[in-house]
Amino acid sequence: MKLNIPELSLVVLIGASGSGKSTFARKHFQPFEVLSSDFCRGLVSDDENNQSASHDAFDVLHYIAAKRLAAGKMTVIDATNVQPEDRKGFVALARQYHCFPVAIALNLPEELCHQRNQQRSDRQFGPHVVRRHTQCLRRSLRGLEREGFRYVYVLNSQEEIEAVEIERQPLWNNRKYEHGPFDIIGDIHGCCDELEALLQKLGYQKDTETRKVAEVAEVTSFSPSSPSSPSSPSSPSSLHFPTYYHPKGRKAVFLGDLLDRGPRILDTVKLVRNMVAVGTAICVPGNHENKLLRKLRGKNVKVNHGLEQTLAEIEALPEDIRKPFTKELYEFLESLVSHYVLDAGRLVVAHAGLKQEMQGRGSGAVREFALYGETTGEIDEFGLPVRYNWAAEYRGEAMVVYGHTPVLEAEWLNNTIDIDTGCVFGGKLTALRYPEKELVSVPAARTYCEPARPIKGLGREIPDNISTSLQQQLDDVLHIEDVLGKRIISTRLSPNIKIREENAIAALEVMSRFAANPKWLIYLPPTMSPVETSQETGYLEHPTQAFAYYQNQGITEVVCEEKHMGSRAVVIVCRDEIVAMKRFGVGNEGIGICYTRTGRRFFDNPNLEAEFLARVNAALSQSGFWETFNTDWVCLDCELMPWSAKAQGLLRKQYAAVGVSSRLALGDAVSVLQQAQQRGVEVSAQLSQFQQRAEMTQQYVSAYRRYCWSVNDISDLKLAPFHILATEGTIHTDKDHRWHMEQAAKIAQCDPELLLATTYKVIDLTDPSSLAEAVHWWEELTTAGGEGMVVKPMQFIVKGDRGIVQPAVKCRGREYLRIIYGPEYSTPENLQRLRQRGLSLKRSLAMREFALGVEALERFVVHAPLRRVHECVFGILAMESEPVDPRL
Repeated sequence: MKLNIPELSLVVLIGASGSGKSTFARKHFQPFEVLSSDFCRGLVSDDENNQSASHDAFDVLHYIAAKRLAAGKMTVIDATNVQPEDRKGFVALARQYHCFPVAIALNLPEELCHQRNQQRSDRQFGPHVVRRHTQCLRRSLRGLEREGFRYVYVLNSQEEIEAVEIERQPLWNNRKYEHGPFDIIGDIHGCCDELEALLQKLGYQKDTETRKVAEVAEVTSFSPSSPSSPSSPSSPSSLHFPTYYHPKGRKAVFLGDLLDRGPRILDTVKLVRNMVAVGTAICVPGNHENKLLRKLRGKNVKVNHGLEQTLAEIEALPEDIRKPFTKELYEFLESLVSHYVLDAGRLVVAHAGLKQEMQGRGSGAVREFALYGETTGEIDEFGLPVRYNWAAEYRGEAMVVYGHTPVLEAEWLNNTIDIDTGCVFGGKLTALRYPEKELVSVPAARTYCEPARPIKGLGREIPDNISTSLQQQLDDVLHIEDVLGKRIISTRLSPNIKIREENAIAALEVMSRFAANPKWLIYLPPTMSPVETSQETGYLEHPTQAFAYYQNQGITEVVCEEKHMGSRAVVIVCRDEIVAMKRFGVGNEGIGICYTRTGRRFFDNPNLEAEFLARVNAALSQSGFWETFNTDWVCLDCELMPWSAKAQGLLRKQYAAVGVSSRLALGDAVSVLQQAQQRGVEVSAQLSQFQQRAEMTQQYVSAYRRYCWSVNDISDLKLAPFHILATEGTIHTDKDHRWHMEQAAKIAQCDPELLLATTYKVIDLTDPSSLAEAVHWWEELTTAGGEGMVVKPMQFIVKGDRGIVQPAVKCRGREYLRIIYGPEYSTPENLQRLRQRGLSLKRSLAMREFALGVEALERFVVHAPLRRVHECVFGILAMESEPVDPRL
């Protein structure tokens, strides 16, 4: 005996104690799918038979069931459930989560159930209990469907129970196995000329072969269980019409509202129906199809909003064709499913859209929403319902493509898009190519119908070059719940990155009080780990360890870049202010921004920043950057010098204070010791020690002074770009570091007074002479007062056996490390202690921040909502609060 159960169901087992419900559940369902009332009693009272704990036990059971159904998991309730009031809550729960309530009743004889209970030591109760269960069950059997159960199965004997096979049926809307590519077409409303033109523009070809058209013409009905598959052909069809196919196998997806208002309504239906029949298209119903279907069922509907034109076209058919045509039209409309979930759940198509919690579900509420959307209950001045903007609150992972509400232009909003561009009202017919996310449209030949509610901008030119998009308008306010609390962020490079709650609070403080306009903050640079500690005499860090690390990762070629002693800066430059408004949604803030690793504006002086950005923009224009990259904006990863330009407070309060106090104190000590020595006191050892300390202090002061100079105007600044991070539609992490260096050098050549090309060397890790050359170069840089160098694998992103490899490691010179660790760090005893430093936390932090930074850029270039970009940016800022040694 086969029991068909929808894949997303709440299965309620019904039966007296001893009827074998738990055995049945274990046999036919997975362990986690079954929620047992007895087990829940044990959870709350340590006794599965403690009836006094039933209330709390069922509270737990309902809570878990709700969580499972919300997650789209089949759930089975293992309890007696013989009373209607016991079952009522489960039917309500199934309706709440838009899934099917299924009843399976085990209607076994009372004597058999009682015998089984007597054989169990934990079921020692009188026969009256089983008798009461059995009587209640039998009184309920006929009313289970009236209670709301969509599927009811009654098993009347042990033989029937043992013969049961459970078959899980995919929901009709489940087409996750179809991966496209798709061409999703908005509301047509009988504009068949425009539809045919759009199909041809999309690359579809008309199939006029007699065989193919005849096959389609013979199809007379559709099976709801497989809407794209025709049933067995019988008599010739009255829906004879050419069909279309795509030579590359693309499939059209029609979003409904094929009918009413336009000039060729029945031709549109024939075309779409035939494409569905041969498998070159799928279709969901619109509210206009639903209204006609109700009319064909004999319901009393108001004939308006174009339905009169559809009925007139049907009435105009010859009498011998009209009746079979109407029958086939009815069957086609009856077969349409409210919505489809496609491409492994990545794409949802519905006429009026669909909330996340309704996707892939089946209920009257789901169908109602898919057909009509959601309204506020109010009526506007045109007598039409005011629609609730569900897309503004959408947070789902699936892309939702819909129509229903005509708009002037299709725009993305929270990974949803309305592509009804009002063709019948004189707008255009629009298609979205998936997965390319490319919009293709054809203009309406004329205005066929005036809209009841005017479409803003339709019929007149609207300058859109300075307007913000719907998404940017929504992004004016970011919600605190999107960033607070413990969070797990999934990225392409690292699947699960945890953000601690306490770190998120610290990041919120920085972001809300000090950060620049969040719309600019599309990226924050990651921290960088130093090389492994060197064991060479006098060195804490040495290039040999950097090369060894990458050699151990199987990398054969690295880039060594000079490490500038400045401040890390992200520079975003737009071609003009119009681009800043259109792409970033930022107005009256110039053509870009320069900000720090923590998202703060680099320049306190807005005039200096404007001049700085204008110079960078001019260099980009002169180098032909905009044309070469086909972009109007760029995000650059840079070093801005001098260090003192942003670190004046650090210099005064920390480094200079240490230098001055040490020089004074040690100078006095040396002077006193020299006087004592002149008087014949034996203090040579102490004098030598203090003279060495004074010398190290002088080296310390000289070290930080090299990186400081006064900044009075832009001529005192130097900017060294080293990564072309992103341009319109592209993130450049797929290019190697040599490419980035070459592109940055081309820009720097156009303004050498401001821009600095970073010197670098390409090193072959398999060649000892190349390695020696790199070490020698590092020694030259650091001896001359340079900070050191950064070693990177040639490829921007390298994945090893255990995830991504460190994107870069820094190797700092001896004198620069004196600034970091203090004047006397280089003494043998201090070096020995510092060699015990641990790098694991720093390296883990660097890789996690790198993954988040890349993810943020990837989301931005595909026009993800700002909250999705900021999830990653905020995560990087939160990680800066992790307890990692800041000297590393």
